[in-house]
Amino acid sequence: MSTPHDQPVPVAGPLVLFAMGGMSCALPRGVVRALLPLPRLDTPPGLPVPLAGFLNLGGKAVPVVELARLLGVPPGAPHLYRHLILLDRPSAGQDEALALLVDRVMDVAPGGLPIRPVEADRSLGGIIAGEVEAAGGSVHLLDPARLLMAQEAAILDELSNQARRRLEQWNASGDAA
Repeated sequence: MSTPHDQPVPVAGPLVLFAMGGMSCALPRGVVRALLPLPRLDTPPGLPVPLAGFLNLGGKAVPVVELARLLGVPPGAPHLYRHLILLDRPSAGQDEALALLVDRVMDVAPGGLPIRPVEADRSLGGIIAGEVEAAGGSVHLLDPARLLMAQEAAILDELSNQARRRLEQWNASGDAA
C-alpha cells in the first residue's frame, strides 16, 4: 500500500529567476528564447494597460507585456534597468514571440529543485504551477501556457498584426505603383 511519502517529489528543470512586482518568480528555461535589457518600445495610443508596447526585433514587431499588470499584482517601481524575457507565444504561430517586461532577471538556476504545490486560491488562476526554493527564498514557478487567456491572446494577435503592418510601411522600398 502506498502512502503520500512514497510519491516522488516533482523537480523542476533549469529555471530563469526574476523579480516582478515585489514577487520572485521563475519560468522554465526551455521556453525562454533570450533575456534582454529594456530597449525603447513603440507605444501607439490606445494599448491595453498590460501591453507596454512593441519591440522591433530584427524587423518583427514583438508585443511586450508588463507581467505584473497582466497578473494584477502591484508593479515594481519603474527604473532604467528592467529586463525583457523573450519567449515563444504559446497560442501563436511558429515564429511568433512574446516579451515579458519584468523588474529584473536575477539568475538562471540549474534543474533539480523540488517543486511544492500551491493552493488553488494562491495560483492566480492556475498561472502559478508551484513553488521552488531558490535565490534565498520561495519562488513562484509560472506556467507559460497559462499566462494569456484566449481572449487576451486574440487581442494581442490583432494588435501585433497592426504593429507588423506599421513596421512594414517603414521598411517598404518606397516604390510607387
